Amino acid sequence: GAAGGMPGAGGGPVAATNPFGGFGSAMGGAPEGAAGGAGFGAPAGGGRMMTGRMTGRVGTASGGGDGPRPMTSVKGAGYQSDPSSAKPSFDPLNQAARGPAPKLAEKADNSPEDLAKEMEKQVNALIEASADAAVSGDAVQALERAKEAGKKERQLQKHRESNGLVDQINLDLTYAVCFNLANAYHLNGMFAEALNTYSLIVKNKQYPQSGRLRVNMGNIYYQERKYPVAIKMYRMALDQIPNTNKETRLKIMRNIGNAFVRMGQFQDAIGSFEAIMEGNPGFQTGFNLVVCYYARGDADKMKKGFTQLLSIPMPTADEEEEEEEAKGDEDTSERARDSLREELKERQKKATRFITMAAKLVAPVLDRDWAKGFDWVIEALKHDHDMIASEMQITKALTYLRRKHFDKAIEVLRAFEKKDQAFKAKAATNLSFLYFLEGDIAQADKYANLAVRHDRYNAKALVNKGNCLNEKGELERAKELYLEAIGVEADCVEAIFNLGLVNKLMGIYSEALQAFEKLHSIIPNSPEVIYQIANLHDQLGNYRSATKYFNYLIAKVPSDPGALYRLGQIFSKDEDETQAFHYHLESYRYYPVNLDVISWLGVWYVKSELYEKAIEFFERASEIQPSEVKWQLMVTSCYRRMGNFPKALELYEAIHKQYPDNLECLRYLVAICKDLGQKFDHYEAKLVQLERQHAKHVSATAAGGGGGGGGGGDGNWGESSGGSDGGGRWEGGGGGVGGGGGGGGGG
Repeated sequence: GAAGGMPGAGGGPVAATNPFGGFGSAMGGAPEGAAGGAGFGAPAGGGRMMTGRMTGRVGTASGGGDGPRPMTSVKGAGYQSDPSSAKPSFDPLNQAARGPAPKLAEKADNSPEDLAKEMEKQVNALIEASADAAVSGDAVQALERAKEAGKKERQLQKHRESNGLVDQINLDLTYAVCFNLANAYHLNGMFAEALNTYSLIVKNKQYPQSGRLRVNMGNIYYQERKYPVAIKMYRMALDQIPNTNKETRLKIMRNIGNAFVRMGQFQDAIGSFEAIMEGNPGFQTGFNLVVCYYARGDADKMKKGFTQLLSIPMPTADEEEEEEEAKGDEDTSERARDSLREELKERQKKATRFITMAAKLVAPVLDRDWAKGFDWVIEALKHDHDMIASEMQITKALTYLRRKHFDKAIEVLRAFEKKDQAFKAKAATNLSFLYFLEGDIAQADKYANLAVRHDRYNAKALVNKGNCLNEKGELERAKELYLEAIGVEADCVEAIFNLGLVNKLMGIYSEALQAFEKLHSIIPNSPEVIYQIANLHDQLGNYRSATKYFNYLIAKVPSDPGALYRLGQIFSKDEDETQAFHYHLESYRYYPVNLDVISWLGVWYVKSELYEKAIEFFERASEIQPSEVKWQLMVTSCYRRMGNFPKALELYEAIHKQYPDNLECLRYLVAICKDLGQKFDHYEAKLVQLERQHAKHVSATAAGGGGGGGGGGDGNWGESSGGSDGGGRWEGGGGGVGGGGGGGGGG
């Protein structure tokens, strides 16, 4: 086309030209000398063309010269701006009306080979889907996809056999399908099916490397605790793995050693682990070997094994990376995402953990003097593992603490004052706790301040500081610190318990109850927490809830006399005398010296007119408190109520000799002597004299109850006093308000 040009002889495009030559307007001619040459109709002699005024309109066919002129178009050539009037493009086959050509149809792959290839792709896709599900933790989905892959693979084999393509059967694909299915069975806990599938694979001689799968079979037997069969499978797998594959062989040997440990055959396990340590020592194997030596009780071998464990080089970065870290450059986001660096850190963490556990295991048993064992371990660690050595020193201090050697514990912890700040803070937390236990609040406060100053987010240090403030009576500030400790560590049980106690001391029972109920959700089996909840419900008058929680408490500690007594008191307030008597009697059975319980039981028997039983309890109380006259008066009153006046008179006279100024005794002596017809003048004179002295004393002190004797008589048959708050037994909780410090490694 003219617009695009056509190749010329020289290979370049030919310019678009006017096919009719140059001309001016169709109504006239171009002036002479125009670019198109002489206009059409110019006279031969070059004369002027005639105009319309002279001749009328001249047709374009007529000329001014001799001969006829060809017909031309009356329209200009070129692009038409009006699409309605534009001439349609040249399209003799009407292809524009058909639209774009359809997509070429794919070649039909209907040959048996092509179908087999397509089915093989589907099997591979199902295997990959099963593996993805297994990695993501969806074992059920993994098994479903594995079964589908097995079904599809069997269809593929039948297709190839029926179409004479047996030579194209893919054994590797069959192996992968069976292996994946067995693994899926294993993940779902279907051990019998997994073992059956593995057996089919290892018995098939067409799979040369299938013997390695006996390791997987051994793992299943290990999970089923069939350790002898597991060891057999591991050894069969070991026989089929060449010596060149050293690392895999050593891992299987470690499995054999672990199975021997489970069976209690420590000597055989030691043989396996020692062989591994000679070939390719590792931290996990070294730790297992130390555990076996510990189980055998061989101190010398424990030292040897621990030294071997320390001789294994720690996983470290190469020299260039160490230099970069030494420069202190900030980690970039790329370095932060470095998976190799994360793997290195994880290996270092595991190595440190194995060494620390081994040190804590063997240190107390290396020597008859456990402290010397700790010293040996700490000295061995100082060369290459100084941080672990410092941690072992804190463990040594805590061991002193457990053995009640507080002075030695303080001495060890004080040695950290010149060490690294982190260990100094840990030591300060434990020192604060120790001094608090000893009652040295000033020193406890000093070290608590040191620990908090170093790390404001140390919940144990905040609890210790709060305990010191609580002892000083600064309850509000103590409460603030307990709340701060809970903010740092939401499940810090010491902080929550002490918050409940301090709210209880401040009389805010609803908040105290809220704190203890939260703690109960964290540690539901703690008797101390259950007691506090029951006690608060009792104080708030919620007797039904109090009964419920005291029953929980008795279920946890059925022989606790304080809880039984408190439950008996609640039933007594609720006027359920039968249940109240039962729980008071149970409390007396476990703790027969609680005077509140004895008094209540004695009064209950008197009300029931069982005076002989009441006498037993009052005599028991008199033995516990021989200097308290009221118990003897109660015994005598029981005899008097029984009508045994001679015995009552005898006892009253004995009491009068021991306590000659007791008004109650004299009153009953006068009354009994009158009833028995005996002389009572001297008793009556003494009674009048004592009453006058008593009246003078009362008027002088202006107090209504200051007299000499002790009440007694029938006035003592009322309800006994409420008594102690459960004997104070549970009030302390986990160390009471001092339950803050302790803990391994600083809390």
